[in-house]
Amino acid sequence: MRRKGMSVLVLSLVFILVFALAGCSGGNNATGNQNAKPDNANKGNATSTNSGNQQTEPAEPEIEKDASLLVWDNGGSDEDWAKMVAEEFTKKYNIPVEVQVVAQGDAPTKLQTDGPALLGADVFLAPHDRIGSLVSAGLILENFYPDEYKRDFMDAAITGTTIDDVLYGYPTAIDTYALIYNKDLVKKVPETMDELIEQAKAFTDKSKGQYGFMMQVNDFYFLHGFLGGYGGYVFGDKNTNSQDIGLNNEGAVKAGQLMQRLRKEVLPLSSADINVGVKESLFIDNKLMFDINGPWSVAALQEGKVNFGVAPLPKLDNGKAPASFSGVRAYYVNSYTKYPEAASLYAKFATSEEMLMKKFEISGQMPPRTKLLENEKINSDEIIKGFLEQAAVSVPMPNIPEMEPVWGGMNNAFTVIWDEDTDPKVILDKAVKQIKEGITLLKQ
Repeated sequence: MRRKGMSVLVLSLVFILVFALAGCSGGNNATGNQNAKPDNANKGNATSTNSGNQQTEPAEPEIEKDASLLVWDNGGSDEDWAKMVAEEFTKKYNIPVEVQVVAQGDAPTKLQTDGPALLGADVFLAPHDRIGSLVSAGLILENFYPDEYKRDFMDAAITGTTIDDVLYGYPTAIDTYALIYNKDLVKKVPETMDELIEQAKAFTDKSKGQYGFMMQVNDFYFLHGFLGGYGGYVFGDKNTNSQDIGLNNEGAVKAGQLMQRLRKEVLPLSSADINVGVKESLFIDNKLMFDINGPWSVAALQEGKVNFGVAPLPKLDNGKAPASFSGVRAYYVNSYTKYPEAASLYAKFATSEEMLMKKFEISGQMPPRTKLLENEKINSDEIIKGFLEQAAVSVPMPNIPEMEPVWGGMNNAFTVIWDEDTDPKVILDKAVKQIKEGITLLKQ
């Protein structure tokens, strides 16, 4: 299905043959669907055809007869949203949908066994950095509407759910970290790191237990913002080429030097003394001005009645914005589904403007559709707006398997750089050597 270069006549004959065979066999062959992965030029592709100034939207795909779908999604507010989407989809297309709670982090592992056994969900939620192994194992179908998604979604959301230039995901949410600041302590939101350091330095008093600035100094997820802003990178070719590692280049070294400056001037604590609980407690007690953190930290601050705001990360001394890591939640279609057309249509329906706006209203998660950034309700939410502005310059975490040894290697490297005040170049060179050895072991 969905092959490039087919004429209308040939395509029609193919569909007649497929349905004839399906009638003889008594239904869709679920195992066979994994071998019928769609090419990018598919009949449901959302590439607009222009006639003058008019745009023609693509026709609805031909849905498999008697289709019914199983969807895996998170619990809590995600489950509430997913059930609402399922209900609306059934109303519109008369296709039954069952929603089961399977945490996004568990879904990829569960699919590896349940998919081939024909027990897996037709559509499931997963974090983007887990899809590399799923693609390698042939467990997910590519996105049936790639041109439409590339046009309408944030670059980070598309990059994060793409493997080898093929888009697989239907993004539902994006998150990243930004600068959270205490409005009762900060008179002017800093636009540069130099301004932040100046304000934080004046406020910091270790003897009083008050600090101008904190962040997770031994967690590479947060540290990539500085590294990326200075021109460092994990892998070459937009994090797809593991033969090209940029974790010890000049930009990475500058990031290490900035961390050492922060330790000396505004945060005189060892890495072991800085954690989520400490930061949260200090913020609630009005003893912390600035924190680099993500949307997941907001609820605790609101419950603690902190007067806080969110802004993009301040620019570095090279004039560049820190390139924070972002995470992309997305729906994917199981390659073993009996109903690939219905499943892909469901994933598209769930990530429409209307449904993603509902997701924001229900869960507060940031929608990755660019048009929704202009929505008045989202723009009026200062907290979400601050995170979204940072997300626009973020870099999705690499989604290839070779990323696995990077986390431990870089976490350890920055811990040493912070705690031991060691030459960043020496430490990063050692880390890259260890990461390369780890990648070699992965491929054996």
